[in-house]
Amino acid sequence: MKPVISDNHNNQLLYFTTSSLSADDKKLFFISDRTGDVNIFARNLETGKDTQITQNSDGYLKSYVSFDGNPNKGLGKVTVSLDAKHETVYYVQGENICKADIDGNITVLNQIKNNETTAYSAISADGKFLCIPTTDSRALDYNKSDLSKDGYCFPNYEIDTRVREENLNSYLNIYDTQTGELVKRVIVERGWVTHVQFSPLDSSQILYNHEWTQTDQGTRRIWLYNGHDKTHTKLRTENNTENLSGWVCHEVYTADGAAIVYHGSYVSTGLHFVGKIDTDTLKTYEIAFDKLHTKYGHFVMRNDGLIVTDGYYQRPDDIIKRGKYIATLRPDWDAGTLTWQELCENKSDWDSQDSHPHPIFNHKGDKIYFTSNFEGKRGVYEVAAPIMLNQ
Repeated sequence: MKPVISDNHNNQLLYFTTSSLSADDKKLFFISDRTGDVNIFARNLETGKDTQITQNSDGYLKSYVSFDGNPNKGLGKVTVSLDAKHETVYYVQGENICKADIDGNITVLNQIKNNETTAYSAISADGKFLCIPTTDSRALDYNKSDLSKDGYCFPNYEIDTRVREENLNSYLNIYDTQTGELVKRVIVERGWVTHVQFSPLDSSQILYNHEWTQTDQGTRRIWLYNGHDKTHTKLRTENNTENLSGWVCHEVYTADGAAIVYHGSYVSTGLHFVGKIDTDTLKTYEIAFDKLHTKYGHFVMRNDGLIVTDGYYQRPDDIIKRGKYIATLRPDWDAGTLTWQELCENKSDWDSQDSHPHPIFNHKGDKIYFTSNFEGKRGVYEVAAPIMLNQ
């Protein structure tokens, strides 16, 4: 475990559904409060020089996860996504949809529609399109005094229930990254969408979710919108899995677009599992963990099929509340078996969404980066990844 960005300020990776690294792996993009407020920075990993990209001084925007943020004001921490090839970040600042290059030149592309709140955004693989999911603001209509007081600051009601009972909608807003034009707006009726990703193979296809589902948790989470025929497909259904009781979470495309990985838990057995959906056939595979591995986490798959996670794995003598390790697992999907390898302790106390480790591979696949707050402030750390199978 090697420190990459560790100082007296809070520094963290971008959300794990977007890369935090430039395509050549030479620059790492991160969020930091070193200016006294949250801003986006880039570190040259060869020289150690940091470049400030945004100039925010208005706090952070109220949105999914940032429940205690400012309405219509501040940097949208969850909206930051990176075009790794062009070294350009996209984000929401107040009501403005912005992009900024590596030199900090900022362009306002468009604005968020009134009475809608934002969530985790995405850039298409070719850098041509930006998708920002929004939801009718009534879904997050609460007083800050009504938020729970732990590090997660959850509202004191079930958001998914309100969305369904009050017929609220979410929207997949797709913008041209050059002109800022809203080229498509897809309505997701009575659903709370908080995660989106373009297919790396076809930007007309968008993976999205229904968040914190209170009913049909095994099937309502993972969806695919196909812009060619304007259809919405539920990807985990009674037809392609054997055990649908329980819940699933954190669906994410592999970098090559060949598969979607996710994780979840079965109610009937109490076991947790990792799953994969092949994008060409939509065939589904799920492999249950043993009864020891129950610590919630996040999964990212390398192109050779190796998965990195910050959760689930633990030693038989561990007494832990959250995921303690950065570990990899090598699945044999056909045989239904997993091989675990512990890489290091992440040491984070997971006290808020910002301190979740959210491990990611670099583009070359030989390093893993993650966030941890074990030194008192959040920092970014690195550990060597296992050798690629094709090397």
